[in-house]
Amino acid sequence: MKRMLVNATQQEELRVALVDGQKLYDLSIELPSREQKKANIYKGRIARIEPSLEACFVDYGAERHGFLPLKEISREYFLKNPSGGRINMREVLQEGQDIVVQVEKEERGNKGAALTTYISLAGRFLVLMPNNPRAGGVSRRIEGEERDQMKSIMDALVIPAGMGAIVRTAGLGRATEELQWDLDNLKIQWDEIVKAVLERPSPLLVYRESDPVTRALRDYFSDDIGEVLVDEPNAHSVASEYMQRFMPAEGGRRLKMYTDDIPLFTRYQIESQIESAYAHKVQLPSGGSIVIDYTEALVSVDINSARATRGGDIETTATNTNLEAADEIARQLRIRDIGGLIVIDFIDMEEPRNQRAVEDRLREAMKMDRARIQIGRLSRFGLLEMSRQRLRPSLSDSSHEVCPRCQG
Repeated sequence: MKRMLVNATQQEELRVALVDGQKLYDLSIELPSREQKKANIYKGRIARIEPSLEACFVDYGAERHGFLPLKEISREYFLKNPSGGRINMREVLQEGQDIVVQVEKEERGNKGAALTTYISLAGRFLVLMPNNPRAGGVSRRIEGEERDQMKSIMDALVIPAGMGAIVRTAGLGRATEELQWDLDNLKIQWDEIVKAVLERPSPLLVYRESDPVTRALRDYFSDDIGEVLVDEPNAHSVASEYMQRFMPAEGGRRLKMYTDDIPLFTRYQIESQIESAYAHKVQLPSGGSIVIDYTEALVSVDINSARATRGGDIETTATNTNLEAADEIARQLRIRDIGGLIVIDFIDMEEPRNQRAVEDRLREAMKMDRARIQIGRLSRFGLLEMSRQRLRPSLSDSSHEVCPRCQG
């Protein structure tokens, strides 16, 4: 049975784990001491325009100014229509101008947050884009006949003029009335944001993303999760309130307060699996291993056969180890929330059909991931390049602090 485990007994951190039996397949760790800004909406002020970067820097109340590329600026903020083909930023924008932005990427190192003016508000079943009418449709994870079915339901929704909406995976199989109810709630939320923007000066936080428990239920809960176990009364109350509002049928049946003396994560034997997510090397069942290294430009993943003995020859051993590694790499990328460019060095295989099998296995394993992913093909050197969207601060970023003395 798949379960969602919410561990909130320690004030220093809140952990949400998704397990299948006793196998950890996704993890989120949040530290209350580190404020998460991603998806927050701010009324900011353009502090500096940099035409050479085709971007501007926005003072939205944080210590560092946020980075706002020209392509992420809606034309509703242009002071006049651009003349000619190429947009002159100083002609259509001005320093000191108020602008409503949403954080797309958190601050990292010495880089400020990445911002956008194309706002998105996530609900249980839909994502509303209040100033982007051309965006919208059905989640890329919904395919085939189900996709066609959801498109017909989308056509029946009453979407306000000038807005767009996307059906999330959780909206699959829901009635039009449920989706419309979710959409109407998001529209009310947007109206409140607009009111705050008009009434108060910048810089201003006008919308804060949901708390970690609510966000976990909104983003991770699905029909195949049999139980949601929460080990702390306040967190349980938050979860209960959300589920009664958005999923009354499932809420009372699946949400449970965990009260055993054995700690929740220990009970389901996932503490050691979480520890492996901090490790440089991860063992594979057959005796091989994967080694994960972080560099400034990319993340490299190396596969070693080591003691792997499955299969009677080198080609079979290499293929079987690579297939195991593909499953584990997909899992580790989710658990660690590794984003950016990733290069995987698979063990060399001679047979093209074995190479295709490994590529297909990796793509299949990645289907469980909520992040946007692009996967290349195996090169003649045995390397596979892929990119993954970072959904939140990575496990290493959220769990470690840079030493101010040695920068280690």
